[in-house]
Amino acid sequence: MEITPFKIDISQSEIDALRTRLENTRWAPELDNEDWSYGVNGTYLRELTSYWQRDFDWRAQEARINSFPQFRTEIDGIPIHFIHVRGKGPKPVPIILNHGWPWTFWDFKDVIMALADPAAHGGNAEDAFDVVVPSLPGFCFSGPLDRTGVGYVETADLWVKLMNGLGYRRFVTHGGDAGAFVSARLGHAHAGSIIGVHISFPILPGVPHDAGNDADFTQEERDLIGQQSRGPGDFVHVLINNTDPQTLAWAMHDSPVGQAAWILLRRRAWSDCNGDVETKFDKDTLLTYLSLYWFTNSFVGTELFCRASNFPQPMELANDVKPEISVPTAVAVLPKDLMHKPRSLVAAHTDLRQWTLFPRGGHFGAAEEPELMTEDIRSFVRPLR
Repeated sequence: MEITPFKIDISQSEIDALRTRLENTRWAPELDNEDWSYGVNGTYLRELTSYWQRDFDWRAQEARINSFPQFRTEIDGIPIHFIHVRGKGPKPVPIILNHGWPWTFWDFKDVIMALADPAAHGGNAEDAFDVVVPSLPGFCFSGPLDRTGVGYVETADLWVKLMNGLGYRRFVTHGGDAGAFVSARLGHAHAGSIIGVHISFPILPGVPHDAGNDADFTQEERDLIGQQSRGPGDFVHVLINNTDPQTLAWAMHDSPVGQAAWILLRRRAWSDCNGDVETKFDKDTLLTYLSLYWFTNSFVGTELFCRASNFPQPMELANDVKPEISVPTAVAVLPKDLMHKPRSLVAAHTDLRQWTLFPRGGHFGAAEEPELMTEDIRSFVRPLR
């Protein structure tokens, strides 16, 4: 496997072209949407767009990303981009961090060094990790793909080859959203390669996503999760990604504001922000995520990953091993996440070693609560070293 060092270097002409498109946005009319009940609010979207056009410093963000060692390789004809940071400690444990949709690899920006160099971030050197953060196939710099049909099943296979190519026979895997599917699949289908599975989204192989009764939740779990309910609007993207990804892509790849609105809505609705998205993601962070999608022309690639994964359906079983995730497993329960399962159900289908009820946090767990997630991963892996 040939691995090549990689640096992001977006041409100035592309940056200028983005600013021109933003300046020439054709704004839609808007009525009665101050409370975001019809979708993204125009006042905030105009404010964010103005900042993106006039004040956002892409070069500063690009330099920050490039301060991490990045690489590209090709596995089975699929281009893969990843960050790889060697740990500072007596015996670092390898870990792969898997992002979701509409995330990017940069959602892990605040946990990478804390895991790799714990002594410099309030921890002990004995908890060090070798940290690998890939972009999922089709996302950002892991593209463009020359074929469809690459989802979380294929990605789990790819990650075993990637980690083996980096010299890691066994490793820990963490993920949320689509990354939880990848991590759960690794623990189920590649147990011999996995030290442990840590997920912030309770995906269980062979188990329907809506499994579990309200009565199965403990009082503590009910108190944490509260009375929140998720409506069809939170999952409309799943329907579109599965049935009509290319039609949406024509619009998203032509309009940076349209693409921003589509992603922004999910960042606000799915995070634990109480309606103010900038309490979790400031403008520079939001626009770095959005710029990564725009400059890499990868929106449709992310949709095709979701379509190939067929997320509405339960994860198909690759074997008859029980429990389905037979390696040590940890679940970080985020109160404002999109889905919850009772501990008893998770314990029936995994070798559950750690179950942590976070006091706060939403669907973008590691990005929203990096300190809590870092410590949860450290504590889970500590007895497995």
